[in-house]
Amino acid sequence: MSASRPLLTQTWFNALRTALYASCFIFFFAWMALQVRVYDSNFGFVLPAATVTLGMLFMVAGASVAISCIATFVVRGRGTPAPFDPPRQFVAIGPYRYVRNPMYMGGFTLLLGLALYLRSVSIVLMTIVLMFVIHLLVVLYEEPILKRKFDGPYVNYLATVNRWLPRIPHNYAGSARLSS
Repeated sequence: MSASRPLLTQTWFNALRTALYASCFIFFFAWMALQVRVYDSNFGFVLPAATVTLGMLFMVAGASVAISCIATFVVRGRGTPAPFDPPRQFVAIGPYRYVRNPMYMGGFTLLLGLALYLRSVSIVLMTIVLMFVIHLLVVLYEEPILKRKFDGPYVNYLATVNRWLPRIPHNYAGSARLSS
């Protein structure tokens, strides 16, 4: 039996758990978005028809980023992106090399895309509120937990990679060291 066989089995198990968790998160936020649409009539207007195409583009872009993050967590992080079942390894490659929270950014982009596609002011507002709540979650919970768990590499990561606005890393060799 090959030494890589247990790692491959674990990776598949992580992938299956991640697929389940991701599906639940997607269905939950889609359900939430559809629930707030009833408030669109309170605004007395809808977004212009031109937002439909833009919404489709945003949904594809957001889903692509989120899927890339999920794959990175499964393969390199040896875990899932769910806070209750986190990766075992620190991940600072792929989309995480450019911004600390690309999965949230992908999710926000996907939700905003849905809002534009459905021409829903309520979903746009829900997305903005959700962004604020997630920001608080990241600052008050996730970052302190990750500092304790990954110590030095994560502290270096905090100093070199932005929380929300992507940037091109200046030091590619330094960025590569972050993935260990």
